[in-house]
Amino acid sequence: MPYFTSDQTRDIRTAKVLADVFCAIMLATFAVVFFGWLGGLAAFIVLEACLLAVDWLVPSKDDAAAVVR
Repeated sequence: MPYFTSDQTRDIRTAKVLADVFCAIMLATFAVVFFGWLGGLAAFIVLEACLLAVDWLVPSKDDAAAVVR
């Protein structure tokens, strides 16, 4: 799934980036609070990798049916 689809406006793209930055800061804060600096960094990296993998694997409406990446 592309991060920005062709039908998104500039405002939607900006809002999407800002929302992702806010979520990343919030997740990093929670990870450090619960697991300490080293564990928090590791947890944040694993969590972000999983979230990016889900974004990559979920098909968009522009993808053809049964497309395998």
